[in-house]
Amino acid sequence: MIIFGHRFLKSENFYHINNIEAIQNTPPSSTILINFSEKNLDVINHAVVNFIPLAIQVKDITQIIYASTLCAKYIILSKELAKTAQNLADNYLFDAKILVTLESEDEIEELALLGIDGIIFSNAIIKVNS
Repeated sequence: MIIFGHRFLKSENFYHINNIEAIQNTPPSSTILINFSEKNLDVINHAVVNFIPLAIQVKDITQIIYASTLCAKYIILSKELAKTAQNLADNYLFDAKILVTLESEDEIEELALLGIDGIIFSNAIIKVNS
């Protein structure tokens, strides 16, 4: 299991952006995070074309499929979608890793037993403005 943002484990950060201009305010080779929506497709496509590592936050099964097809490195979602997302990733051999957002360490064991690729705590996400 991959763990991002745990208080005593060193890990990379994710840079949450809302537009292409905000990418300039992120460190080189950093992973950008964007919420999936049709209005953000320009940012997503810009990241893909420029080989910028991309994490896409999704809210439903259709968005999971879109995120995988759009070359996301990570697909970030809620605990409620975790098992379904992981099944899709395993069945369709996604290149993306499934990450579940957590606020408490108490859920790590449950997600590990479900076979989820990884977890991300909120302190691994840095909000970037343009």
